[in-house]
Parts: sequence; structure tokens; C-alpha cells
Amino acid sequence: MAGEAFTALSDVTRRRILELLQDQELTAGEIAEHFDLSKATLSHHLAILKNAGLVSSEKEGLYVRYRLNTTVVQGLMAWLFELTSHEGA
Repeated sequence: MAGEAFTALSDVTRRRILELLQDQELTAGEIAEHFDLSKATLSHHLAILKNAGLVSSEKEGLYVRYRLNTTVVQGLMAWLFELTSHEGA
């Protein structure tokens, strides 16, 4: 999953989506208001983030709400910290 997460994070649009989700859940429509992207392109970015485990979603009536998966993000941060904490390696 880490490889998929880093691939997902390599795109500036996907990083901006994560920034939007850091404080609140949003629908795809609410996320779209911040970008000049087609619905298909935004859906593609959300699918990549979801497949990487960086976001999760929940259907609410007609809408799907997206949220940041902090557990995965914290796991990546812990791995990076561990990787960089070894002196002389």
C-alpha cells in the first residue's frame, strides 16, 4: 500500500485534495468547486486516492462523502520518520 500511496502523492492535484480533506469531509461536488477539472478527471483522482488508502468514502443518499484516512497517513509518516532516524545509514 505504501507504493500506491507515494504514487498517489506524486500528483499536485491529489495533494491539494488531501489538503481540502484535512479538516472536513467533502462531497465530490464540494471538492470540484476548488478545481477546473472535468467530473471524470476528478473521479479518477479520487479513485487513485481511495485505492491507495489515503481517503475513504461513504454514500449518503445521493452523495458520496470523502474523508482523509489519517491512519494511513500517520503510518506513512511513521515509516518516513523511522527511515530518516537512523544516523549514518
